[in-house]
Amino acid sequence: MSETSTERKRPGWKFLRDLVIIVVAALLASFLVKAYLVRSFYIPSASMENTLLVGDRVLVNELVPKAVGLQRGDVVVFQDPGGWLGPGMGDDLIKRVIGLPGDTVSCCDADGRLQVNGHAVDEPYVVLQSGSNRVSGQDFTEKVPAGQIWVMGDNRYDSADSRVHGTVPESDVVGRAFVITWPANRWSVLSRYGDEWDQVPDAG
Repeated sequence: MSETSTERKRPGWKFLRDLVIIVVAALLASFLVKAYLVRSFYIPSASMENTLLVGDRVLVNELVPKAVGLQRGDVVVFQDPGGWLGPGMGDDLIKRVIGLPGDTVSCCDADGRLQVNGHAVDEPYVVLQSGSNRVSGQDFTEKVPAGQIWVMGDNRYDSADSRVHGTVPESDVVGRAFVITWPANRWSVLSRYGDEWDQVPDAG
């Protein structure tokens, strides 16, 4: 009788043990994901409007660029390389990647468009100044140094970006923003507009 009772109890104990292991593993995986793979960031300024609004929260994939390379059009969070932010303004910024190492970025062509390696890029996300078709208020031509990226805000006339501060070291990139999570009515996946950016030729 005793052996039969013990045998009957074993399946229940094994189930409970397995359940505890599954819960602990799930909690550990969640912690590791949050700590090392995905982080949430708050949008404090209007420099990325209308793609990102003040008060939005985004999730950032920290595998980029450590394990996955950067691409033109990516929306990235990066640490202040120095002098981008004033006192008390935090340490992180968010902009769109326009130029990769070796690229030549220039603006503007006759139609007001940005050019990367001689290819004119259509940027439907850019907030233009009233009465103008130019995606930047000033003309420029810059070659991106090795190990650096050229970034710009989507709200070009209200963004102090690489046009003002210069390029950003790839090593300062925290990760790629890929989804808006808050507020709920703003939930959406962030596009890099690959159909347009993938037409840009590699730097010669």
